[in-house]
Amino acid sequence: MKKILLVGASGFIGSAILKEALERGHKVKAAVRHPEKITTKHKNLIIKQCDVSIIENVIEACKDTDVVISAYNPGWKNPDIAQETIRVYRILLEGVQMSGVKRFLVVGGAGSLFISPGKRLMDAGIIPDSFLPAVRSLASFYLSDLKNEKAIDWVFFSPAGNIAPGVRTGKFRLGKDDMIYDSDGKSNISVEDYAVAMVDEVEKPGHHRERITIGY
Repeated sequence: MKKILLVGASGFIGSAILKEALERGHKVKAAVRHPEKITTKHKNLIIKQCDVSIIENVIEACKDTDVVISAYNPGWKNPDIAQETIRVYRILLEGVQMSGVKRFLVVGGAGSLFISPGKRLMDAGIIPDSFLPAVRSLASFYLSDLKNEKAIDWVFFSPAGNIAPGVRTGKFRLGKDDMIYDSDGKSNISVEDYAVAMVDEVEKPGHHRERITIGY
């Protein structure tokens, strides 16, 4: 059993990770801005209202924790999403460092994955312009901040090109920096299977200071 601090536990991916972790017997402290959004009741769940844009809050939330998982997202309708993404992720990283927790798993984006040699998804003209600033911001955190981080054991876990509600199969492929495609040229993963792989990484760390990705 691991003691997990889960940031953004009420969101699309965060809620799937929360469900998977609890079902597998882990203790989860859910750090969220709006606790009322979490309706799950479980003996191993603590719901903590927490503004993770304040570093002291991050350090406090990290107490008595084995691993931090961040599914933080300022909200796609937030007009300042790009600035808030990189600002808050830098605070999270520093807070985890200062707390002494050594394992930091980040729900990454697919934008920084390579879709062909030398070409990342975010540079391919595929992502709508309205989403690009936020996508580039999270990619910048990975490329400029995490990749230079040596003090803690981090993983930036990028989903497939398309992540959506689906079925928990437990069958998928993991990769590194290249987007994973199926035999039809599609890049898909269910949010349930993404959560399986994330909790697998909590239980049996197999990747260290690197990006991984997932797909069918």
